[in-house]
Amino acid sequence: MSNILVVGGGFAGVWSAAAAVRAARAAGASELTVTLVAPGDDLVIRPRLYQADPDTMRVPLDRVLGPIGVRRVAATVTNIDTAARKVSAVERDGRPIELGYDRLVLATGSQLVRPDLPGAEHLHDVDTMPAAAALDAHLHRLPDRPDGPGRFTAVVVGAGFTGLEVATELVERLRAIAEPVGAAGSVRVVLVERADVVGAELGAGPRPQILKALAELGVEERVGVSVREVRPDGVTLSDGTELPAATVVWSAGVLASPLTAAIPAGRDRLGRLEVDEYLRVVGVPEVYAAGDTAAAVAEEGHHVMQSCQHALPQGRFAGHNVAADLLGLPAAPFAPDPYVTCLDLGAAGAVFTKGWDRAVELTEQEAKQRKRQVNEVWIYPPVDDAEELLRRADYRTSTRQPYIPLPA
Repeated sequence: MSNILVVGGGFAGVWSAAAAVRAARAAGASELTVTLVAPGDDLVIRPRLYQADPDTMRVPLDRVLGPIGVRRVAATVTNIDTAARKVSAVERDGRPIELGYDRLVLATGSQLVRPDLPGAEHLHDVDTMPAAAALDAHLHRLPDRPDGPGRFTAVVVGAGFTGLEVATELVERLRAIAEPVGAAGSVRVVLVERADVVGAELGAGPRPQILKALAELGVEERVGVSVREVRPDGVTLSDGTELPAATVVWSAGVLASPLTAAIPAGRDRLGRLEVDEYLRVVGVPEVYAAGDTAAAVAEEGHHVMQSCQHALPQGRFAGHNVAADLLGLPAAPFAPDPYVTCLDLGAAGAVFTKGWDRAVELTEQEAKQRKRQVNEVWIYPPVDDAEELLRRADYRTSTRQPYIPLPA
């Protein structure tokens, strides 16, 4: 009996487990088992955590993987011993356990880099379900605060993909919360960015649409500056500017899961493991990596982005390949769909781009429909449906379903 152990219950982990089961069943291999270990009971729909009601953005893992026979272990992995092929973990009751494997898929994602600055404990973020839920609860408590400067002001630090989605979404979220107490007109969102432009990582292509959306929504820009200090009632910027604000959201920078350091292999500047074309960790053939832990090549000259659009297909390829490895079957070289981006811009719509130069294809409400399709339909796995899950776990299936406009 051979065992595949998948570490991580996000998109890459779930699809790795499903694809491994699919490959084994297609080969008629009943002697191969698949185990997934993750601390939570749910697949968190992380790309939606910037929205309201983030605690609803989840899918029970047992309803996804249970029907196909994946064993699930609720525990937090603390170490990986690649020489002994064992994983150390801690269960919820604090009991330590060890899990052996014949092949391992590391799919523990990435995490926000929190800053070392005075008052950092007052920062909010949307990196995890608990953090996003804490921000949501904080926003709904704002009407109970005494009226004063900054009561309904939010400062968002970092004008990258996440920061832009948070800032543009917060405008309407704050107005909805402030309106019952007659304070909708006092809502203010300020976007702080160390670079000289917003959306620097997104390139020049979508920037005009981004700037148009920020102006339409009234989001203020502070570029070329950083945050020096955070207080419960505001922030101080590096140029000495004082901004009264009851809410400060940090969105600047992510790194791969610290568990990548337990694998004796090369890593890139984001901490991602070097993998070959089959997503096998270079120099550690019993270990595969998928999602935000893998520095995989997407297309010639370009590595994958830390996003669900690459995590989903990486999971499918890694799961297929890890099973094929054990069963003596041909492996499939990783080949994702062509790169696109779809940036949510709140009530101002969205902007959809194609290619690594991010050529704009759709804008405003047409792009918003595409974003909704991605966030609300495409990235959700089927539940209680083994046949459909295994069909979609085929690495040869495009991640992108046909675009079907949603009701307005």
